Amino acid sequence: MSKRERIDRRAYLKGLGVSLALPLMDSLGWADTLKTKPPVRLGFMFMPHGVIMDQFWPANAESFLSTPPPALESLRPVLDQCLMMKGISGVPIAPFNGAPHALELSTWLTATLPAADKRNEINIAISADQIAANHVGAFTALPSLELATMPQTWKENQEGLNEAYYSHCSFRSPTQAVPAEVNPRNVLSRLFNKQEQAGGAGQASPLSALDRSLLDIVLGGARDLRRTLPSSDQRKLDEYLDSVRSVERRIAAIEYRHKEAALEKAGARSSKRHASDSPPIEIRIPEGEKRSEYMQVMCDLNVLAFQTDTTRVSTYIGSTPNGASYPELGFNDQHHSNTHHNNDPEKVRKIARITEFNIAQFAYMVKKMHGLREAGGTLLDNCIMMWGSGLEDGNKHTRENLPFVIAGKGGGSIKTGRFLPDVKGNQGDLLTTLLACAGIPIDRPVGIATKQLEEIKA
Repeated sequence: MSKRERIDRRAYLKGLGVSLALPLMDSLGWADTLKTKPPVRLGFMFMPHGVIMDQFWPANAESFLSTPPPALESLRPVLDQCLMMKGISGVPIAPFNGAPHALELSTWLTATLPAADKRNEINIAISADQIAANHVGAFTALPSLELATMPQTWKENQEGLNEAYYSHCSFRSPTQAVPAEVNPRNVLSRLFNKQEQAGGAGQASPLSALDRSLLDIVLGGARDLRRTLPSSDQRKLDEYLDSVRSVERRIAAIEYRHKEAALEKAGARSSKRHASDSPPIEIRIPEGEKRSEYMQVMCDLNVLAFQTDTTRVSTYIGSTPNGASYPELGFNDQHHSNTHHNNDPEKVRKIARITEFNIAQFAYMVKKMHGLREAGGTLLDNCIMMWGSGLEDGNKHTRENLPFVIAGKGGGSIKTGRFLPDVKGNQGDLLTTLLACAGIPIDRPVGIATKQLEEIKA
């Protein structure tokens, strides 16, 4: 292909102030921004309160792929694309021993304790995702993408610590937490470069922000482009556009159901609206109502952002410490209350189910990435996706063996398909190593890190 044909991918689908990036297609190139191979994307997905350890850790390295523990069953089809390691310790929390939940999320990507003399202020450290965003963010429309399942509004002050520590994992600087978006339509609008409207984080923008006519314009432009592509790229473009349509339809369906529920609660039916009827309330996803559907839409949006190179760095807080429940699993108890199980079999069963559920959402995202072709391999080949928790055991608040699952080969930098049962390292060591595997130059270790974990590298 001649140099004059290598135009920017976004130039194809622009109109009315809206643009949607395209996936990597061999015939189009990446407008000389990439010379040899796709970039490495780095993603983090969090679950609080630890795991039931004997149902999470593999029995041994030999049985990891053939006989995974119950918590990992949903990952079985892609375990050869995953890496697990036991022996990663968390940040020691003294002098904040009475604040395990304020620190399990805030230290997860910083590997650093808050400043003890400024407890009521945000004063911790830049997080690993933002270290990466500072390096690669200039190459993408969004430097990073922060997602959450629950609003970041928990009110508590363990050890006098600022309430933001309970619900934020991303810190742009030691004193600035990065808010996460909880509304999927706002995320989709950002991916379309649509200027955000009314409300900001956690609030629904008007449905007209991304209506069918807008999608028709974008998809119509894609159809024009399709005619110029070879068959292999036509399939890739079709696959991508189907994903865009599917995500938009699922978001619309969620919104529609919640509008209907709000109208029913107000004593009105949408088909028989009157001027005196109460208007639909602001659309949010209520805690516990088809949580899997909500989380999978957010995972799809994360995949879409990576596939289109809209961003190369993401975080997804699946739930925050305290406050989450899982009626979808057949019980309404809060996650946190069950973690203090004192070996009660029923509570242990519920925590195990919650862990399986959350890992299943991560597996949903990873399997989708593994099924998307990119540059002779898969999208997952060019990603490093980390699922984990900020506690080992929620019953005792231990942090000696934090649970992590790493998925993706990081562009060939990570050797997957393994369980390493005796790694000697800490949370900062792991984050520092993952940044290095993603090609992020680091001038100092992350938090308490003292080394890189060479055993996880290819």
